[in-house]
Amino acid sequence: MPAPDLRSVIAAPHPDVAPLPPSAPVGHGVRLYRGVPYAEVPGARPLELDLWLPAGPGPHPLVLLVHGGAWRRGHRGDMGHRLRSWEPSPFARIAASGCAVASVDYRLSGEAVFPAQLDDLRGAFRWLSARSGELALDTARTVVWGESAGGHLAALLALADDVRGIVGAVVWYAPTDLGPDGDNPDSPEALLLGAAPSEVPDRAALASPLRQVRPGAPPFFLAHGESDSMVGAEHATRLAARLAEVGTPVELRLVPGADHVWYGLPESQVEEVFTASLRWARERVGC
Repeated sequence: MPAPDLRSVIAAPHPDVAPLPPSAPVGHGVRLYRGVPYAEVPGARPLELDLWLPAGPGPHPLVLLVHGGAWRRGHRGDMGHRLRSWEPSPFARIAASGCAVASVDYRLSGEAVFPAQLDDLRGAFRWLSARSGELALDTARTVVWGESAGGHLAALLALADDVRGIVGAVVWYAPTDLGPDGDNPDSPEALLLGAAPSEVPDRAALASPLRQVRPGAPPFFLAHGESDSMVGAEHATRLAARLAEVGTPVELRLVPGADHVWYGLPESQVEEVFTASLRWARERVGC
């Protein structure tokens, strides 16, 4: 009998069949699975997600969270500058409301250029759907929610016509048009695209939610600071207008006095934006 291939013997199980790590209680009946691998990408780090599951047997609707960081940095455990110190965390708060929460890794622009990031989100959603039975998830009731660069990717995932089960998108202060006339090779957009947007206009268009709007897209909730000095509020207003033009329900909330990442906003108003976003998401999925 031939000897087994040692590499295949010692390799870790594929994420599709690997045992889940132990979960830990985090209060209000919520359980947390931290650092669950969902994809193996050749030549890249393992991609992982954190999963908060509500109390009760389920199946639970899902909120898929996408972190920001100019596509260059950031971490799945961070929902933005103003929410980092919240206790309970925003993730736990969403789960306590009855929705499962998956916060996912994706390859940053220093690791791979677009569309790798969108491919990773597709992979995370596929994994969650494939293992929905053992996790008591109903991924046919999914809202994708992202802030800044994560909001950009969340919008693209919701607008993708080959993804089924996403019933809404919450997008906070996200770039929606990557500017095909931009010529700065060092901008975050250029680092994402692999070249200045003006040099790769077709790729810039594919990476711009404004240019990917289609009839039949799920509803959107857009929240953006009126005083955003990093991503102008016109990114939200233009996307809202384009969505409405094709008949997609859209709610636009422009927040007076707020800069990027809700900087400069009183804590009570940050809480208000979060609560309104969560209420809207829960209405979409029925939790």
